[in-house]
Amino acid sequence: MKAMIFAAGLGTRLRPFTLDRPKALVPLYGVPMLERVIRKIAGAGITDITVNVHHFAPLIEEFLISNGNFGLNISVSRETERLLDTGGGLLAAKPLLEKSGSKEPILLHNADIFTDFPLEEMMEAHNRSGADVTLLCAKRVSSRTLYFQENRLTGWQNLKTGETRPEDFEVSPLMDSTPFGGVHIVNPSVFPLLEEYSGGSGEPFSIIPFYLANLGRLDIRRFMLPDSCRWFDVGSSEKLAAAEATFQ
Repeated sequence: MKAMIFAAGLGTRLRPFTLDRPKALVPLYGVPMLERVIRKIAGAGITDITVNVHHFAPLIEEFLISNGNFGLNISVSRETERLLDTGGGLLAAKPLLEKSGSKEPILLHNADIFTDFPLEEMMEAHNRSGADVTLLCAKRVSSRTLYFQENRLTGWQNLKTGETRPEDFEVSPLMDSTPFGGVHIVNPSVFPLLEEYSGGSGEPFSIIPFYLANLGRLDIRRFMLPDSCRWFDVGSSEKLAAAEATFQ
């Protein structure tokens, strides 16, 4: 399996840190988050990683070089002109992810997610299921949630506004909901659909709306975070402080 780390974000909720540094280098208990994610992925046996960059991109590239790429095969997908979001970022990184001609699944991991669950378990579950996409989901409080029936994705809802996707989606008693956890695995078979969804425009787009627009064409399943494991979104100063307090 290969991996891609989404590290291009502006990190506006982490200011003032991100006024002169990239969000991916924010330290959690003294260790930059990008390093934590890289080491976690490497610990699962993945040695081929692509990192996308935009905000203070040279600092991330210097960080990787100064650490000898952590002894891994790390490529950098540069979103120089503009931030492409998760869907656009994955599509832009396609040449790097397929450069060897291989067709392994790709583990996608947000740089601002800290979790201690074993990635290997999720990787094995994905390979066993035959799914096109596997989403990490965690029992947590969120205003946006995904709905599943028999562990297959059926829809999304903004609990504050009532907005749903797809637009005609209706919640059924047979469904249960869990928020997305920022880690997912995709098969390379998603790339033609990503290209179709983007229309070749090169415009930024998020990957979750892409999933929801292709429910009839993709088998998208969930992997639940084990109850014994921790999960933190450290994308804001408040959440970073909470994670550090718990981690310490």
